[in-house]
Amino acid sequence: MMPLTLAGIGEVNTIRRVGGNEETRRFLENLGFLVGTKITVLSAIGGNVIVNVRDSRVAINADMARHIMI
Repeated sequence: MMPLTLAGIGEVNTIRRVGGNEETRRFLENLGFLVGTKITVLSAIGGNVIVNVRDSRVAINADMARHIMI
């Protein structure tokens, strides 16, 4: 398992765990970051990532991306 910030561009990965406090987990889950969901990194700059999750493009900062384990 590794944080989303270390994923390669274009790789398809599966979310294994969403960490952080209750508020952070709820925020990420509302964006579609659920355990078992396939996720693809489209772009990564300085730890900030743009991902394709559940047929949507979502941009999250490095702090949020560190809570998503793949």
